[in-house]
Amino acid sequence: MAQVKPFRGLRYAPDAGSMADLVTPPYDVIDAKAQDGYYRRHPYNIIRLEYGKVYPDDNESNNRYTRAAADFNAWLEKGVLVPDKSPALYLYEQEFDVGGRRLVRSGMFCTVKLEPYEKGVILPHEETLPKHKADRLDLMRACRANFSPIFGLYADEEMTVDGLLRRERDRQPELAFTDENGHGHRMWVISNPAIIEQVQQAMAGKRIYIADGHHRYETALAYSRERRLEEGDPEGARPYDYVMMTLVNLYDPGLVVLPTHRLVRNVVNLDVEELLGRIQEHFQVEAFTLAPDRSNFTGFIRELASRGGFTGDVRPAADPRTRRHCFGLYCGSGRLYFLTLRDEGALTRLMPAGHSAAWQGLDVSVLHHLILDRLLGIGGEQRAKESHLTYTREEVEALKAVDEGEYQLAFFLNPTLVEEVTAVAASGEKMPQKSTFFYPKLITGLVINPLFAINS
Repeated sequence: MAQVKPFRGLRYAPDAGSMADLVTPPYDVIDAKAQDGYYRRHPYNIIRLEYGKVYPDDNESNNRYTRAAADFNAWLEKGVLVPDKSPALYLYEQEFDVGGRRLVRSGMFCTVKLEPYEKGVILPHEETLPKHKADRLDLMRACRANFSPIFGLYADEEMTVDGLLRRERDRQPELAFTDENGHGHRMWVISNPAIIEQVQQAMAGKRIYIADGHHRYETALAYSRERRLEEGDPEGARPYDYVMMTLVNLYDPGLVVLPTHRLVRNVVNLDVEELLGRIQEHFQVEAFTLAPDRSNFTGFIRELASRGGFTGDVRPAADPRTRRHCFGLYCGSGRLYFLTLRDEGALTRLMPAGHSAAWQGLDVSVLHHLILDRLLGIGGEQRAKESHLTYTREEVEALKAVDEGEYQLAFFLNPTLVEEVTAVAASGEKMPQKSTFFYPKLITGLVINPLFAINS
C-alpha cells in the first residue's frame, strides 16, 4: 500500500557549525521568543528556512517566504547544505527522559508517495486549520523543499523493518549530538541498495498513520496537485509527488504519547458556579484541595490518570473494563475539580450520531461535545478560528495563566492511547485538533528533502 522511497537528502556540511546550534523543534511549537533565540544562535540555523520572522514592512517581494528561498539558495551555493551522493534511507534515534526513565525512539527518514486520504493508504487522525496550511503552502511554493518531516506510524509487530535498518547500526552514526533539552540524536545514512529494497518490500503492504504534521501533509498534497496542473503532466512521477516522513513503528518501545490540555478564554458572562451546576447533569464534580504553593498538583494529575483507568507513567495503558472519562477543571483562585462521567453506558446516546464507537469514546470528543460545545458555546467554528481555545502541555503554567486572568478556565486531560489513534484513523474519522502529543517532537534540520532534481 504505502510507497516508500529513499532520497538524496540535503544535510549541513560538517563545517557549517555544531548541529545543536543549527536545528530547532518543529515550527508549530516555536513562539516569538524562541524564534528570536534561534536567529541569534547561529546564522545558518534552520529557523531562517522553516519559520522566518515577519517584519512590519514585509510585502509581496520581500517577506518571510522570499527570504527563506534566498537563504536556501545561498546556502546551497556556498556549500552550507550539501546533497548526499546517492539516495538513502536515514535511521534516526532520539534518546530522552520521561516519567523518570531514559528511553530511545527509533524511526526512519524516507519519502512517501502522496495519497489522498480516501484511498486509505495514508490515514489522518486530527482536524487541521486553514491558516496554518496557507502558511506552509506559501513556504513550499517559494522554496520547493520539505524542511521538516511528517511524523508517521506503521504497524510492524515482528519488527522486520527495524531489524533491517539496525544491520547498519554497528558503525558510527553520521550524526550524533545532544540538543538544548538534553535529548540525544543519532542518525545513520543507509544507501545499501539491498537493504533499501527489503525495507520497501516490507513497507509495501502497510498503512501509514499520521501522528504529527497533518497540516504539512495536506499542504504537500495541495502543492503536488498545483504543480501537476502547471506542468500539464497528470501521470509522470515527480519529486513533489512524495513527501518526507519519519516513520516509527507502533510497537517501538520508545513511542510515547502525552496529553494536550485546553485553556478557555473569551466566554462572555461566564459564571463558574452556574457552569459547575450544569456540568453535574452528566458528570460527578469533586473538589480537590490544591496547596497554596501547588506542591500537590502532580498528585492531582496522577489521580486523574488513575480515575481514568490508566496504568503506567511512560507508555500508559487502560483496561477497557475500568476505563472512565475523567477530566480536571481549574477555575482560578485554587478551585480545582475532578469531572467524572456518571454513566459510561449512556455515551452512545450522549455523543453525536454518525461517529464510530472509537471516536465517541475519546476523552477529547467527550470533553469537546458535552462541555466545550454544549455548555460553553465553543463549537467547531470557534475552535477553527482559535478565538476561544488554546492548547498547552505545560500543566503548572496552565494554572498560572488562569490565575493571572489570561484565561478563564483550564481543562486537564489524560493522554490519548496509540490504539485509539489508529482505531479512529482506520474508521476514516478525525479526532479534534491537538488530541495527541507524541513526545518528543521530531527535530527539524537533520535532513532536507528537495522537491527538485539535484545535479551535483
